[in-house]
Amino acid sequence: MKTAIYLSLGILTIIFCVYWYRTARQHAVGPRKPTAADLAVGFVTIFLDTLGIGCFATITFCYKQWNMVRDELIPGTMNIGVTLAAVAEAYIYLTVDVEPVTLGALIAAAAIGSWLGAGIVAHWPRRKIQIGMGAVLLLTSGFGLARQLGVLQGGGDALGVTGIKLALGVAATFMLGALMTLGIGFFAPCMMVIFLLGMNLKTAFPIMMASTAFVGTVGSIQFLRTARYQLGSALGLTIAGIPGVFIAAYIVKEIPLDYLRWMVILILVYTAIMMLRTAARERAFAEKSVTV
Repeated sequence: MKTAIYLSLGILTIIFCVYWYRTARQHAVGPRKPTAADLAVGFVTIFLDTLGIGCFATITFCYKQWNMVRDELIPGTMNIGVTLAAVAEAYIYLTVDVEPVTLGALIAAAAIGSWLGAGIVAHWPRRKIQIGMGAVLLLTSGFGLARQLGVLQGGGDALGVTGIKLALGVAATFMLGALMTLGIGFFAPCMMVIFLLGMNLKTAFPIMMASTAFVGTVGSIQFLRTARYQLGSALGLTIAGIPGVFIAAYIVKEIPLDYLRWMVILILVYTAIMMLRTAARERAFAEKSVTV
């Protein structure tokens, strides 16, 4: 199973790279080269992502706080930009033991969910994306808070699941794959799923990393097809993010993350409020313009 995952991920990565190159030459939005800020965001966020923090919340915060990427382009920019870094993470962490059928089923469910989800999000108008991202960011903060407070009980030593537990895991990762295309982080809710299924939390890393890689290579095609992303910023995530992966995985390996997780929860809530306020202001402005 792992050999099949390695090969299929390699093939999908090549297809993704070729398709990105071809579509970027034909139509690209925004600056074509990454700025220093794009590179800094890519390195820091994906470095922390490799250590298990997740990166979508922090990337969204940076883009929104400093007006680096338009709201409607954020989902596509993130999904495309982190894909190759996620592939690197997957190849590193697939060495961790996990039951092959469980691993393959959860990864496949996430990839299918991402394809369907991206096909919808890639055609959404700006305001719907703002509201959707605000809502899922709040949902993600809830998962993170539950994890920090130890509210959800479960966990165990199992390296895989079967029967109804496997079915529930497949359904959950399918939904997470679809929501990831809207900007919800995959790591925190995926860890909750693994925890509640009674699996060893170490198995979450190959499942999370490989699922994110497949979600990126599959789901990002929809964003590339519609050019709903900012090229320079996506390249910044890719170019600086890949070194961040290897430094985190092989040099730093582990740092105290408890305070960082609390910070990410605050960032999630703050960014969600910013998104929803922007959507409300733009709606009010549009209604005022119509009445005038």
